[in-house]
Amino acid sequence: MDSLDAKILLALDDDPDATVLALAARLGIARNTLTSRLQRMRQSGAVRDYARRVDPALLGRPLLAFVSIELSQHSAQGAIEALRAIPEVIEMHSTTGDADLLVKVVARDTADLHRLTGEIVLAPGVVRTGTVISLTEEMPLRLRALIEQTAQD
Repeated sequence: MDSLDAKILLALDDDPDATVLALAARLGIARNTLTSRLQRMRQSGAVRDYARRVDPALLGRPLLAFVSIELSQHSAQGAIEALRAIPEVIEMHSTTGDADLLVKVVARDTADLHRLTGEIVLAPGVVRTGTVISLTEEMPLRLRALIEQTAQD
């Protein structure tokens, strides 16, 4: 990603509903340049799905928790596939340390979280879990400062 790509992302962040023509004019570049760069960034994964911007609370899932999962090493892939099939599992990372996976989940309430963790435990290869409930989001995912830094380079 170069500085022009970063400037395009910042312009989209400022006005996500802007037309390609309006963005190109604002950035002082050709419409075709903007279109090809946007297409390349989407294909490379630099620009992710719009669904990532949706607040799970608006979908009836206001409770956010993190589940650390210890896996049986010979069936880790089966566990990962089973966890991907659970809609409330919204993010998953392989980790070092005591847990093999750190999973971000959303739930309707604590009873729903209890149901969800029970479902997670049933995934093949799951040995042990630990759950931590998020009380408040002190800082949401932020990338704008990094994009601004790239735009200046």
